[in-house]
Amino acid sequence: MDDSKERSRLANEPVGTEAGAPGSGSGALIEPPEEAVARLETQLAELQDRYLRLAAEYDNFRKRTVKERTELWAKAQADLVQRLVDGLDDLARFAHVDPTQTDPKTLHDGVDMVERKLWKEFEALGVTRVDQVGVPFDPHVHEAVTTRPADEPAQDHTVGAVLQSGYQMGGVLVRPARVVVLTWEGARG
Repeated sequence: MDDSKERSRLANEPVGTEAGAPGSGSGALIEPPEEAVARLETQLAELQDRYLRLAAEYDNFRKRTVKERTELWAKAQADLVQRLVDGLDDLARFAHVDPTQTDPKTLHDGVDMVERKLWKEFEALGVTRVDQVGVPFDPHVHEAVTTRPADEPAQDHTVGAVLQSGYQMGGVLVRPARVVVLTWEGARG
């Protein structure tokens, strides 16, 4: 058959019966609609089952992670308390001494010892004090309570006094230092 007759024959055949369709003699098969629907429904059921399993796995993972985080936080708090109870016990001993029976130097030395013990534990945890005078005022670590005139221009916007120390832990600000900020007002007359 020549080329133009073949094109004409293919153009006049119903859709779906071109070469390769059943009855055309080529042996290729086209899936009947009922089988295609059944196959697609099976695939859909498999995908839905897979989705539900993944959703359940994720939910279990999320719950497990929350539980582990909560347990870890509780353990960290217990560890912190354990580090500080010795210092608290020492403070309790000094708080209950009879002041008439104890000289002031002994009380002072005892409180100083407790402070050193607590700071040793805080430093082991990565806690640092923010209490430097003469440094530039930094709103990220300082809270300006008031201002005071500076004696010279170089002191402008620097910390003139620390009213309450601030603290950082591992680079995270726990509490800002409350400070007096020096401001240069120019030549006073």
